[in-house]
Amino acid sequence: MESIAKLKWHCRRGTKELDSLLENYLVTSYNQVANEEQALFRELLELQDTQLIWFLLGDQLPDTEGLAKLVKKIRNNSDL
Repeated sequence: MESIAKLKWHCRRGTKELDSLLENYLVTSYNQVANEEQALFRELLELQDTQLIWFLLGDQLPDTEGLAKLVKKIRNNSDL
């Protein structure tokens, strides 16, 4: 399993909004959720920045149910 520091590094995407959304989830939720959701978050971090923008800042959702649910959770817990 990756360390929080390494995950935080992967959350840095070069856009303030994406960085904020991803780091907020990492700090506030990651350690409190089940291993399955942690794995989904790590999978989300593997996506290209353009996909993350569509999913987290746009109105599109990933095709897989687990990722779609996680994206909705991250959106709903943001202060953007």
